[in-house]
Amino acid sequence: MQDFIKKARLLGVGLFYLGKEKVEETVAELIKKGELTEKEGRALMIELLAKSKAATKDLEGRIQQMMADAQARLHAPLIKEIDALKKRIARLEKAASAGKPGSRKKAAPPAKPGR
Repeated sequence: MQDFIKKARLLGVGLFYLGKEKVEETVAELIKKGELTEKEGRALMIELLAKSKAATKDLEGRIQQMMADAQARLHAPLIKEIDALKKRIARLEKAASAGKPGSRKKAAPPAKPGR
């Protein structure tokens, strides 16, 4: 599960840097065409990169939360089963120590006559 989270995080980082390259490329084209000044282009690039980074962090957070939720759902039945088994063991130990029928203690072998 940790491996999946690590891969998802790396994917997010990869998408961020891929996005960064694409943003830089697009802004450079807009500046070249004269649709943006260099100052506007830098400001736009900074804004878009900040949004991309925030979206990447949000995606990572969502993935981690989903994994934590899935792990909790998987472990909940196990915890209930373990608790039930602990209670059963306690009842059996109590019955065994009280000498009740159904206990697991073996009775002493009967004595041989004449000895």
